Amino acid sequence: MHLRRMRGVMATIGMKDAEQISGFSSAALRDWLDANGIGDGSVENLRVLAGGTQNVLVRFDRSGASYVLRRGPMSLRAESNRTMMREARLLRALRDTSVPHPHFVAGSEDASIVGASFYVMKAVEGFNATVDPSPQMRADPATRHRMGLSLVSALGELSRLDPITMGLSDFGKLDGFLERQVGRWAAQLNSYEQYPEWTGRADLAGVEDIGAWLSGHRPSTFTPGIIHGDYHIGNVIYRDHGEVAAIVDWEMATLGDPLVDLGRILSTWPDKDGSQPLSMRVEPWKDFPDRDELVERYGNLTRRDLRDLRWFEILSCYKLAAILEGTYARAQAGKADVATGERLHRSAIALLSRALRWCES
Repeated sequence: MHLRRMRGVMATIGMKDAEQISGFSSAALRDWLDANGIGDGSVENLRVLAGGTQNVLVRFDRSGASYVLRRGPMSLRAESNRTMMREARLLRALRDTSVPHPHFVAGSEDASIVGASFYVMKAVEGFNATVDPSPQMRADPATRHRMGLSLVSALGELSRLDPITMGLSDFGKLDGFLERQVGRWAAQLNSYEQYPEWTGRADLAGVEDIGAWLSGHRPSTFTPGIIHGDYHIGNVIYRDHGEVAAIVDWEMATLGDPLVDLGRILSTWPDKDGSQPLSMRVEPWKDFPDRDELVERYGNLTRRDLRDLRWFEILSCYKLAAILEGTYARAQAGKADVATGERLHRSAIALLSRALRWCES
């Protein structure tokens, strides 16, 4: 999910087109807003936001305020409605915390309103560094440096929350969390065998060795917390001066070891020579903090034990490679874009190569 202001990334289409794409009418939305006391009068400037590849995001105005409605994709998956309500529950729980996040307004499981379970949040004004960099980001080295540190600071705030006192004790299964990781993502990779056309496994050199290393070096204990699940620079919205305005895309959030999220950042963060294993790029990259600065900032904020951090970096490479390879498998089966599948396949190979180097270091 990306809540972006219009700088070439918001879909500028008419209301009727927006209604057709998003699967509901402005009249149905208006009636629901009325029932929940969210503004009054007509629903204005209804438009679909670009950037949310898995879910439908619709921005609209009412009574002088801007909102974003989030629902599952037009072709709902088995867990789409449940996932949407989990996100709504978490955002509601984050309301009075210091974690930057979209402000939850209201939600509903009633699919008759917009065709699926959904929730409404206040719109977040800002920019996304991966697709919509601001002029200040491009021009100011200090802003870019601040962006990297703020990315970790926002994560540090999340990692310090106690899910138990927040009423989220059942938001994820903590028992055996670390023990489940290798098997979970190995099974994900194996599931692509359902596509007879998939030839990608032959290119994923060392994936079994990485899994064995992770099993043999698994940390014995962890301090539990809330995990975002896909925390990286493309899943935050920045203010112009470089501070994180909101963490977005909470659909993979759960409970576990928050070092999973720090490992996710570092697994794709460029090395000091500028190389990185993913095709996603942030330009210009110069003056962003290096990996050591990020780790130092996180450690100072959270006081967490970081001795096993490399394990979480390698786990992230392993997990992300398994996820990305799915698009390639579907592309080979004619169910996804071929160019995208090939690009993500190359990224999966590069991630595993990076993980192998770390295993051997």
